[in-house]
Amino acid sequence: MTLLILGLLIFLGVHSVRIFADDWRSAQRKRLGENAWKGLYSLVSIAGFALIVWGYGAARQAPVALWASPTWTRHLAALLMIASFVLLAAAYVPRNGIKARLHHPMVLGVKVWALAHLLANNTLADLLLYGSFLVWAVLDFRAARGRDRAQGTVYPVGSSAGTLAAVAVGVAAWAVFAFWAHRVLIGVSPFA
Repeated sequence: MTLLILGLLIFLGVHSVRIFADDWRSAQRKRLGENAWKGLYSLVSIAGFALIVWGYGAARQAPVALWASPTWTRHLAALLMIASFVLLAAAYVPRNGIKARLHHPMVLGVKVWALAHLLANNTLADLLLYGSFLVWAVLDFRAARGRDRAQGTVYPVGSSAGTLAAVAVGVAAWAVFAFWAHRVLIGVSPFA
C-alpha cells in the first residue's frame, strides 16, 4: 500500500501544482524553459504513475474489502464509463459542443471514471486510488473554471459534426477498452 500512496502523492502532486501554486509553476516554466519544464513534469509524472500501477497491483494481491459491491454496480460503472470515454474524446475532437459547453471535459471524464470505479470496487486500495483521483478532479475542475473566469476565456462554439465525432470516438474507445483492453491491461473483464 505504501507504493500506491507514494505514487498517488507524486502523480497527483505534480498534477496539482497548477491548482495550488500556479504562480510558482509559471515562474519555473519561465526559469527552466518550456521544454525543460515539460520534460521534468513528464518524468515525475511517469515515475508516479509507475508507482501507482506497481502499488495497486501489489495491493490487489491481498485485498482489504471495505463493503459489499452488488453486481448491479458493475453495470452502472460500465454505463458511466461510456460517458467518461465520450468526455475524454471531447477534450481532443475539435469544435465539439461538449467542450464548448463544459470547457474541461477531460477532468470531468476523470471524475466520472473515478466515481464509476468507486461504485464497482470495494477495497481499501480502490478507495485510495479512485477516491484520490475523484478529489483531485473536483479540485482541478474548480481551479480551471476559476482561471477561465479570471482570464475571460471564451471557448469556440461546437458544431454538430464535431459533437457527433466526439461521441462516436468515445463510444468506440469505450467498446475496445470494455470488451478487450481492460482484461488485457488490467486483468479484469468488466462484464465477466
